[in-house]
Amino acid sequence: MTAPLVGPYATPRRAQRTARRRDRRVYLRSHPVLFALLAATRRRPVVRIGRTVLVHGTEAYREVLTRVPLDRTAAGTTGGAAARLTDGGLLFDQDGAGHRAARRALSANLGSGAVARLRPLWQGVLDERLAVLDQAGPTRDGHARDGLPTVDPPTVDLVELARELAGVTTAALTACAADPLVLARAAADAAAATARDHLPGPRRPGGAGAAARAAAGLTALLPDSLDAMLAVAAVNTTVAALPRAAAWCADAGLWAGLTPATAPALAAELLRLTAPSPVLPRVAAADATVAGCPVARGDRLVLVARHAARAQDDTPADPAAATQAVFGAGPHACPGAGLARAQLADLLLALAPYRPVVVRARVDRRSALPGYAELRVRAGLPAGAGSRSGPARPSGSGLPSGNGLPSGPARPAGTDAP
Repeated sequence: MTAPLVGPYATPRRAQRTARRRDRRVYLRSHPVLFALLAATRRRPVVRIGRTVLVHGTEAYREVLTRVPLDRTAAGTTGGAAARLTDGGLLFDQDGAGHRAARRALSANLGSGAVARLRPLWQGVLDERLAVLDQAGPTRDGHARDGLPTVDPPTVDLVELARELAGVTTAALTACAADPLVLARAAADAAAATARDHLPGPRRPGGAGAAARAAAGLTALLPDSLDAMLAVAAVNTTVAALPRAAAWCADAGLWAGLTPATAPALAAELLRLTAPSPVLPRVAAADATVAGCPVARGDRLVLVARHAARAQDDTPADPAAATQAVFGAGPHACPGAGLARAQLADLLLALAPYRPVVVRARVDRRSALPGYAELRVRAGLPAGAGSRSGPARPSGSGLPSGNGLPSGPARPAGTDAP
């Protein structure tokens, strides 16, 4: 069941069901076997299948991340992949004092100061790429301005936009001088090549070699190879999350209630509903018990963030915990959560004046995270109608609000992206 959104986002249940159905197809078409298994077992908080433990329940999910010792370098985990495909020493495969120090440093780099510093970069991309929706397009009755029928209204591929936005942001975070789109595609290739190492199921022949080559291609672009996993995480979650959230917003009819004051809360709620990183693969480092289920050292733990977050639909006891669940918990919480929410809020605010509708959606069957290969939208209002009087930019962005928004720098200095 999809819980009804309230306040300025209250929309008919039918529209919400449409949004949920489209988003569900992303999961089932990208990783059909895995997500069919997870859907079949989701009614139980913990399910054991051999040496693999599926963790669906909110409390069980949090218990694993906060109380169960985890092996950061085990095969099939993010840290294990990081250790094998790079020189190690990354946040994902560290432990103890080294891990805590790295987390503090990364949290500082991705905190509110980073949002203020990076926001003009990604807003420059939004201004530039969404400008096409201001061009002469169809009127409300589907005709061109000269009264003749039109079959080719201007559209924007939100996947390509998200890819460029992610590349620009990641290049700035890592001081990478490569073309942001080249960097983003390299990070996506590295993630796709190693995805099967993270998920249950048979390994593809030659997969290890392909993963090593993809990782080498990514690290060759970066000044510091230790930033490889940061680039992978930043690019792939952004490219997966932003288009799916925008599609949900369009299908559920949420554009009308969107303002700078309400956008951050809606962004957090859409990330909870879509769960761009739906599964966290981990391995137990010691014997433990999770929701009454014994867990032995070496057992594989598949933490279903999607279900832990969606439990809030039926039992709205702790909205903050449900919203946070998609970013982990405790010492394993994602330090980039605030940055991700800010980017999505800005995307929604930039799109809202156009009331975009989805005209083409194609699921990416190759990507590491469930997402679209293409998501094209067109303006749902006559082109240019209301776009100049749309919602203001968030305060603190360094850009004026309302009319005449400047494009700003679209890329970090030293890049050559077209």
